Amino acid sequence: MQVRPLHDRVLVKRQIEEEKTKSGIYIPDSAKEKPVEGEVIAVGTGRVGDDGKVRPLDVKKGDRILFGKYSGTEIKIEGDEFLMMREEDILGIIQ
Repeated sequence: MQVRPLHDRVLVKRQIEEEKTKSGIYIPDSAKEKPVEGEVIAVGTGRVGDDGKVRPLDVKKGDRILFGKYSGTEIKIEGDEFLMMREEDILGIIQ
């Protein structure tokens, strides 16, 4: 199944959480925080402005992004978890 976000929405796959720290200490599931980094899987066509013109999105498929901890809506597609969020919820692109 493929999902194409509408307007200024973006489909994001969260980055995999680290199982242990750099020093080798394993992190239990109860102590893990949700990652605020992910990869853009699909993007919408863009936001429609007040003048009726469509402004394309700054992010594109494959970009690694940073977003707020509680941004977006969690959805499940064929057993995989994704986030659907608006472009304004994206804090930056990792280069």
